[in-house]
Amino acid sequence: MGWMVDETGLDKCTANYVPLTPLSHLQRAATVFAEQTAVVYGSHRATYQQYHARVTKLASGLASIGVMPGDVVATLLPNTTAQIEASFGVPACGAVINTINTRLDVGTISYIFDHGEAKVVMVDTQFLPSVEAALTTMDGPAPQIIEVADPEAGYAASGRHPEYEDFLHQGDAGYTWVMPSDEWESLALNYTSGTTGRPKGVVYHHRGAYLMTMGTPISWRMTLKPVFMAIVPLFHCNGWNHTWMMPLLGGTVVGCRDISAKVIYDGIADEGVSHFGGAPIVLNMIVNAKTLHRRAFNHPVEVFTAGAPPAPATLAGISKLGFNVTQVYGLTETYGHVVESLWDKAWDSLPEVDQSAIKARQGVAMPMMDLTTVVDSLGIQIPMDGTTQGEIIMRGNSVMKGYYKNPEATAKSFAGGFFHSEDIAVQHPGGMMQIADRMKDIIISGGENISSIEVEGAIMEHPAVSLCAVVAKPDDKWGEVPCAFVELLAGKSATEAEVISFVRSKLANFKTPKRVVFQDLPKTSTGKVQKFELRVIAKKA
Repeated sequence: MGWMVDETGLDKCTANYVPLTPLSHLQRAATVFAEQTAVVYGSHRATYQQYHARVTKLASGLASIGVMPGDVVATLLPNTTAQIEASFGVPACGAVINTINTRLDVGTISYIFDHGEAKVVMVDTQFLPSVEAALTTMDGPAPQIIEVADPEAGYAASGRHPEYEDFLHQGDAGYTWVMPSDEWESLALNYTSGTTGRPKGVVYHHRGAYLMTMGTPISWRMTLKPVFMAIVPLFHCNGWNHTWMMPLLGGTVVGCRDISAKVIYDGIADEGVSHFGGAPIVLNMIVNAKTLHRRAFNHPVEVFTAGAPPAPATLAGISKLGFNVTQVYGLTETYGHVVESLWDKAWDSLPEVDQSAIKARQGVAMPMMDLTTVVDSLGIQIPMDGTTQGEIIMRGNSVMKGYYKNPEATAKSFAGGFFHSEDIAVQHPGGMMQIADRMKDIIISGGENISSIEVEGAIMEHPAVSLCAVVAKPDDKWGEVPCAFVELLAGKSATEAEVISFVRSKLANFKTPKRVVFQDLPKTSTGKVQKFELRVIAKKA
């Protein structure tokens, strides 16, 4: 018999075991980085001490109006002060934060309110009409509204609901945070477009978010006190968890309501922004910025890009401007990025075009993941030859708890003990993954996921339409846009403009097709539309 460790007296206790949670970062920063600037948005500037106090008042206020631990608090906010503070303030009272895409249509917002059972919703004045309309179509109890005005951006309070700053003023700065007793407790609920029109609710736990905040600084080569501009919407995977990460490093979060090349260059020049994340469309914006919007800066700016593979030409163009871009990959189900295009110094001597092509690869697993690889249909590792295709699968602490109220979809996604991404990729020698195609017919436009089935469903409601199929059409600005192929009913007519206008009346603008082609759809002998043929046509349409 082998030697056995005597475990007597080696139990977990409060001295040696504390549930992991990103909330602990801000509690520590309130003391360690008390006078360091924590949040900047417009004229608002707050130190960590002030940031902590405002977050505490928010948590107190939510508790005072009946929000209990485990309840859901939703937000429809741009990346302004209130959204940044809600990242901590909502879970600080034990609640689950549900950041909702501000670009969604009324019907989807209503569905999310019902499905997530939000008790409160914090909403920017700009999006108040959509929220008020959504509440009238709900099946269940409507959440209480806290309106967030932004006078500097031209959005004064409507006066119809309690306003955020007044709500904070009534909070108790001495309120004791409700910390998780188990790190598996739910922290966030994020809705993602899936293969059907109805979004699925992805549930995050405190442990996964904490480990994301610990692993990301390694991959992003971060040191203390970075200045981070929040360009990625916080309704996308909670901003890839970067707002939760900043207090860990004593960093500054620079809020960003509307994204433009001028705003980005101004943030870099005026605030010293050193890091930001963004979809390839943001990179294109910077590369193609007008001369009058460009600002000089003399420090390196680190950029994470994800959402769709960036074009090598874009990467080459932005690298000349003082930006170092790292391609990352992930999904809502993985808290954001969990794969990085890890650079090898040996590639420094390669021609620029080859370097950009390598940077466009999605990469290898980040430190917080256990295993991320590509397998064939039998779950067997594919050859790492850069040619053989398979599905990306993942395992690690930064994988969701599952889909809310959807055990069937959860079980399917976790089959075989891995999370199945349903993204098709090749692997290069050394393990670097590169996405080749998508099993899901999701269109990624400007970093937004669009369900082709949802768009098809809207088009099919048109009285002149017999059949339709929607695929991704490459677009220089947005990466991809929806392209619809439509068969009309005999004796009926419709124009491209009519179909686009019809869909726009039913769905968010970004989901509407940007091109409509009228033709017979290619089908198999069983009647299944052959979308691969349509994708070829869409490239030229």
